[in-house]
Amino acid sequence: MSRTHDAPPARSEHAHEGKREREEAGAGRRLPWAGLLAMAWTGFVVIMTETLPAGLLPEIASGLDVTESGAGQLVSAYAAGTVLAAIPATALTRGMRRKPLLLTGILGFAVANTVTALAGDYPTALAARFVAGAFSGLLWGMLAGYARKIAPPDQRGRALAVAMVGTPVALSIGTPLGTFAGTLVSWRWVFGAMTILSLVLVLFAWARVPDAPGQTAEARTSLLRVLLTPGILPILAVVFSWMLAHNILYTYIAPFTAHTGVGIRVDLALLLFGLAALAGIWVTGTFVDRALRALALYSLTAFGLAALAFALVAHNPAAFCAAVLVWGFTFGGSATQLQTASADAAGNDADVANAMLTTSFNLAIFGGGAFGGVLLESGGAGTFPWVLLALTAVSLAIVTTARRHAFVPGPRHDR
Repeated sequence: MSRTHDAPPARSEHAHEGKREREEAGAGRRLPWAGLLAMAWTGFVVIMTETLPAGLLPEIASGLDVTESGAGQLVSAYAAGTVLAAIPATALTRGMRRKPLLLTGILGFAVANTVTALAGDYPTALAARFVAGAFSGLLWGMLAGYARKIAPPDQRGRALAVAMVGTPVALSIGTPLGTFAGTLVSWRWVFGAMTILSLVLVLFAWARVPDAPGQTAEARTSLLRVLLTPGILPILAVVFSWMLAHNILYTYIAPFTAHTGVGIRVDLALLLFGLAALAGIWVTGTFVDRALRALALYSLTAFGLAALAFALVAHNPAAFCAAVLVWGFTFGGSATQLQTASADAAGNDADVANAMLTTSFNLAIFGGGAFGGVLLESGGAGTFPWVLLALTAVSLAIVTTARRHAFVPGPRHDR
């Protein structure tokens, strides 16, 4: 009897020792730069596909013979696909090997962007965008964990940062460049270029990305248990309200810029936004471990001031550009701040909490396209800043009160 009870601890101890030996053997190895570059490239394709319609609303509306608010629903359809597919796709594929799954997701984007580029009618374009969003949910559910799996144990944080760099590059360079190209040639050619970029990425990833196993059944965590963890629900509420405000303006930046009469090109406004977002990422990365709560409060306050400037003085070109810069700066660090808060609250269940955060984020993208379209049709683009102010006030109120478990004061290493 004693031998039966003594055996499991011995095997467990042996397993832990084996894990430590593997981690020590991995320490000092170089990062798999080619594989991480492919993941960053994947993030670039995903974000470009998601945000391109925002800068090309007039051209897409004309090409599909719909209103600009109707064209904005291409963003909503994409977000709806992500929201509906992210958790089920992640749950169904958690045990699959990572490389075939990555290649499948990228090929899905190639097909969806091809159909979008060739769409002869609005329903076809909507359906293609929904499918693209579904593949987005699949890819975002695996990229972070995949990057950590292929990296040496002592460099996993750095590997994750490299793999995620495609997002700010897409926002700061890709989307403005795609918007400019779409105004010169055609929005259809821009989506066609995304297809070519995806196919080249498939070949590169097939050749250079190392494979990795999926999760074992024992490593999977109950979604309900994570959702009810103290701090998670307030964080998800902040994600939704903050990102809803952002996406109303970002999705309909073209009609809002036209409404102000400042005479600034949309691609220039998006370039200013993206460059400021890069600066915001850097500042947040510098201070997030020491002052997460302060960063969240300052970012939301500054975003609220930018919304107020959009409401009162957006007709002035200098004021408009300054507000865009502040908006971009506060958005740049928002994802890191919110993901850090989520990870702190969830502890060992951080990956599952991040999947919930992604779902909330994409619900906000969907809401930005849908609710923003209603606002545009009913009250015009001039209503946007006031709605942004109201949503920002909600986010500020939640962050201010959720100081015990969600947005905790003080350095993170003290907790």
